[in-house]
Amino acid sequence: MVTTALEPSLLFSELYISFWIPAAVLTAALAIKLPTVIRLWRDPLLRAVGGLLILACAVFVFAAPSTIAWTNRVTGVTNISAPWVYSLLTAFCGSCLLLIITWRNGLSDRAAATRRAMRWVVGVYSGVIAALWVLFALADAPVERLRDLDTYYATTPFMREQILLYLLAHTVAVLVTSWLLWNWVRTDGLDVWLRWGLMFLGVGYALNLVFDAAKLAAVVARWTGHDADWLSTDLAPPVACLSAIVIALGFILPHAGQYLHERRLVRSAHRELRPLYQLMRAVESSRVPFVLRSTPELRLIRRETFIRDALLPLSRHMDETRRRQSYEAALSLGFPPERARALAAVVVIQDAVAGTRRPERDTGIGTGSEAGTDTGEVDSTELLHEIGATSRALRRPDEIEAVRARAAAPTESART
Repeated sequence: MVTTALEPSLLFSELYISFWIPAAVLTAALAIKLPTVIRLWRDPLLRAVGGLLILACAVFVFAAPSTIAWTNRVTGVTNISAPWVYSLLTAFCGSCLLLIITWRNGLSDRAAATRRAMRWVVGVYSGVIAALWVLFALADAPVERLRDLDTYYATTPFMREQILLYLLAHTVAVLVTSWLLWNWVRTDGLDVWLRWGLMFLGVGYALNLVFDAAKLAAVVARWTGHDADWLSTDLAPPVACLSAIVIALGFILPHAGQYLHERRLVRSAHRELRPLYQLMRAVESSRVPFVLRSTPELRLIRRETFIRDALLPLSRHMDETRRRQSYEAALSLGFPPERARALAAVVVIQDAVAGTRRPERDTGIGTGSEAGTDTGEVDSTELLHEIGATSRALRRPDEIEAVRARAAAPTESART
């Protein structure tokens, strides 16, 4: 019977995860969020996220056995770390509820009900923290316990009530938070990164329920004269650490995912403008200066500026009649209007670039200043606004040649 009792203890003792690992992950999540929190300090939701991450970090820092021993030694009070860690954990639970209530409902939507719920959470969990300290003051806990205080003092008067109180407060908060999160995940219209973040948070809080179940089972076993301390000392700590890591990922994922998504869009836009940029270099005979530490956004802005600066004087050499004929030709070939405008723009830009390379006396159709004088210049506003679509069209030379061929036919044939 003794061997059977030791087997799960040995099994789960190998799953030990240092409390400093989740503390480091939570600190990373806080570091990612902190610039936004500072920049938008007036936003109560961001302040709540920052406060919650700070409390979560504090829980794992002060729950580490080495920190527990240090706190007891510095204060000179044996086991004073117990109410301190329990208070931090209870405050973290209350912060989770406040965050989810504010995040889900907002401060303006159903404001009265939201504020009433927030006041109720603050009042209840502040009362629980006060009760934890009162119970510790009344209890007699002379033996310092770094890892198994919950089970060692499970039958000690007032310590017993203190342990049960923090576990019940934590369980209730986790149940309510999990319920709110999973209900929120099932709503429509959520951003994909927010949905994944909420799912990670839901899994993290579900793991907290395993932590509470293990702790409560070990305490109840002590009450009934049995020994299931391994549930509290070997199973609950790694579950709590894993839960904290998953919760931290839940906070990181929406921010990091949105950041990476925006970076991908910026790089895609920069790469998309490459064909038009290379064509404009033939006119400007220069290039955007390369700066090693420039951000993707800055490189995109410089490329857009270079293209527009080259297009603006070039528009004087573009033939509006030629553009209109090319547009009608593209429509007759079955291209949608937006695509047809881009192809027509490519045709007149290429003609203008070819015209600027010729001697001044050689003014062919659609090139040189003669086209601008006789047929009118192309409206540069639309041209400068749609450089992305124009650059994409440059990647399809077969379509450009088809439009050129159709536009070169008599107008009647093009319309037919």
